[in-house]
Amino acid sequence: MFEKTTWINLPRTVLVGHRVIDDLAAAVGGLYLSGPPLIVTSPTPNSLVGDTVREQFDHPVTTIVEKASFEAVEGVVDTASAADVGYLLAVGGGKPIDIAKMASEQLGCGFVSVPTAASHDGIVSGRSSIPEGDTRHSVAANPPLAVVADTAILAEAPWELTTAGCADIISNYTAIKDWQLANRLQDVGYSEYAGALSQMTAEMLVSSADVIKPGFEESAWVVAKALVSSGVAMSIAGSSRPASGAEHLISHQLDRLMPGAALHGHQVGVAAILTEYLHSGDTGEYTDIATALDEVGAPTKAADLGIEEETFIEAVTTAHTIRDRHTILGNGISRTAARQAATVTEII
Repeated sequence: MFEKTTWINLPRTVLVGHRVIDDLAAAVGGLYLSGPPLIVTSPTPNSLVGDTVREQFDHPVTTIVEKASFEAVEGVVDTASAADVGYLLAVGGGKPIDIAKMASEQLGCGFVSVPTAASHDGIVSGRSSIPEGDTRHSVAANPPLAVVADTAILAEAPWELTTAGCADIISNYTAIKDWQLANRLQDVGYSEYAGALSQMTAEMLVSSADVIKPGFEESAWVVAKALVSSGVAMSIAGSSRPASGAEHLISHQLDRLMPGAALHGHQVGVAAILTEYLHSGDTGEYTDIATALDEVGAPTKAADLGIEEETFIEAVTTAHTIRDRHTILGNGISRTAARQAATVTEII
């Protein structure tokens, strides 16, 4: 008897383009939500677009978060409960969106994602990344009901945030290979649809690398569309597998060893060069990733991340302990093998 089922949660509305933030209230109106919104934002986004958002709604409540933490999530939950709001508006970069995503899950209400930087695919995915001490937790949560990404705002964000978003998408290449490997060796479920979408997203961004330049709104358009597609792939898969493999494990371990040294997207980009080498050997395929990263202005070496050689090697050899997820790292690789891979790929 066939008993297979799947449940896919996707945003109902995705609005990307020039000055679409002015249409935020209309996008939210189409969701038929009730009650005033709680705007979850951080200081810089609040000063940039906070008033533009607030003037579109009746009796909005605003809470400012300084950093992503479980305490911040609980604070948003408490504020929302006390104010009796109907839904959350996450306005900003990674911190407000991750916090609102988890808070809305606890509250049992919807949230709308309004990114002000194209730095990662969490703007639309059903995963939330929250640090705790020297560990970063990736937690399942519902994706946003809607995404409103204004390319005029994204284009004005610090360029390094955009290049981090590019690198995060480029790393999908190796994440898919890890997912396919886990399917073959560990019988981990694999979605051809989600895998193909993630792969296509990375290819789309790389093929458009020549138009991804600072100060150009078209660049923000390309990156925003890619981040949305990557997030949708994760929602279809029901996991972060389409966009998270060994390169993300290495990045999470770098966060433990050197917290705050570099942006997440930049770390996974550099790690993807090495993991591609582990997958394909000395065929030169890893140079395709390095070239793509270089073209968009993302780092390609550990030194570019501000991370010392020994620290990077330590992260590579211990990353497999981060979580129970089969990747090309298997049960760990030796320091000799890690150093050889990092040397061949010129990461160190």
